[in-house]
Amino acid sequence: MRVLHIISEMDPKMGGVGQAVRTMVAGLTRLGIQNEIACLDAPDAPFLVDEKSIVYALGPGRGPWNYSKKLSYWLKANLTRFDTVIVHGLWLYNSYATYRVLLQLKAESKLNKQRRNFPKLFVMPHGMLDPYFQKAPGRKLKALRNQIFWKLAEHKLVNEADALLFTSLTEQQLAREPFSPYKPKRELVVGLGTEEPPCYTTAIQQAFIQQCPKIRNNPYILFLSRIDDKKGVDILIQAYKKALNKSGSIPKLVIAGPGLETAYGKQMQQMVLDASLTDHIFFTGIVNGYSKWGAFYGCVAFVLPSHQENFGIAVIEALACGKPVLITDQVNIWQEIKEAGAGLVAADSEDGVIGLIQMLLLMNENEKAQMGNQARALYQKHFAITPATKRLFEAITSAHIC
Repeated sequence: MRVLHIISEMDPKMGGVGQAVRTMVAGLTRLGIQNEIACLDAPDAPFLVDEKSIVYALGPGRGPWNYSKKLSYWLKANLTRFDTVIVHGLWLYNSYATYRVLLQLKAESKLNKQRRNFPKLFVMPHGMLDPYFQKAPGRKLKALRNQIFWKLAEHKLVNEADALLFTSLTEQQLAREPFSPYKPKRELVVGLGTEEPPCYTTAIQQAFIQQCPKIRNNPYILFLSRIDDKKGVDILIQAYKKALNKSGSIPKLVIAGPGLETAYGKQMQQMVLDASLTDHIFFTGIVNGYSKWGAFYGCVAFVLPSHQENFGIAVIEALACGKPVLITDQVNIWQEIKEAGAGLVAADSEDGVIGLIQMLLLMNENEKAQMGNQARALYQKHFAITPATKRLFEAITSAHIC
């Protein structure tokens, strides 16, 4: 079987979808499936230099739609080489072009009375049908754009694809709310997995300490994600300040990830400076490789106070390292984490995050160790790459049997 993954961008700075595709490709490849990726990044993008997969960079995409005419030309020439096509994400040119080209090829085949085999088409929204994006303050123009584009084109792709693939039951349920007509042929929850982290070594820990020297010999809570208002960094800083004032002595807070150069990122750094928290809260920027895993292994707990999070790959990476996770009930896998006793869950508000920090502080070392063990067990059972790949494989093969 040959599978084509079509994604707007593979750039790690643009979020977890690119990493999700990399993980899927790695898992399916181990099952003997041939995978290729078409994206709208520039061919000379530095993050593609060491890419292990076969990637066709057909950009750079232009404008807010990330348009590149190269994609349509490439799809016309190559689409029928594949048995399965998975479109990752919505609202951008990659999803529109795939559906349009597939329709054109089928129409031409019918007109010429040719019998051709066309690939099964799957759409994986990666949370982009979440009602949050239609309701969030500051997104009124984008919400209107989505409504218009849904009526014109996107509903055809969603409703006529062979199946929609979701990362969680919560994502599947939320996707039914914001748009109409919403009548997909099939809805399948396949989950998502992450690779097994490297085993802990002092070299891994030192790699992170070199990037964040002030954390040496200090316990800390780790935030690792994009510095973005959707991630709730502002309420995390405010909640941490109040918890510190109340308790006097709490673990440091490390805020790691891309986005420090953005307006929001600069605002967060200024917030820490204005609150005189520079001895307690440390920004590291992007952490990769050993430094990233050192950040996970060295933390007391991982925190992600998102206002909306479809899956949260960093959450799963923390579970894989046996760390308790502190998350909001807007992270779509919160129910699985709560039921497994792998972390603490609260509302996506300042009071909710204060509660998470305070509950962590009340736990003794044995309780934190037990929660860490339960986190690791949950990862192995549901979020490791093997069980996740098995669900994805069964989903795409079942469509060929139907």
